[in-house]
Amino acid sequence: MDIKKTDAPINTVTFDKNKVDEPTSNIYEAISVVAKRANQINSEIKKELLEKLDEFATYNDSLDEIFENKEQIEVSKFYEKLPKPHALAIQEWLDGKIYYRNTQDSEEAEA
Repeated sequence: MDIKKTDAPINTVTFDKNKVDEPTSNIYEAISVVAKRANQINSEIKKELLEKLDEFATYNDSLDEIFENKEQIEVSKFYEKLPKPHALAIQEWLDGKIYYRNTQDSEEAEA
């Protein structure tokens, strides 16, 4: 996932409810799907951030001196400025990039 190339808003945006629940016809189900994707995105971002911070880490045996170096601070600032995971997830949902399958429709088709 390339976070830099997303057009997700950085600030809070109000979306049209009908546009959000269109794929599911149920706003609660749509929110549930988006929330699950937001958790996945959050995990991916956290893992990526920790890997990048580890690249610049310096380890001391002494606990007297704990500090972040300049590179770690810059990486942290970059990730702070990114759109939040829930904004990325809702943008993916609205762009149709999240696969959704209604299990009720599948069960009715089999019966």
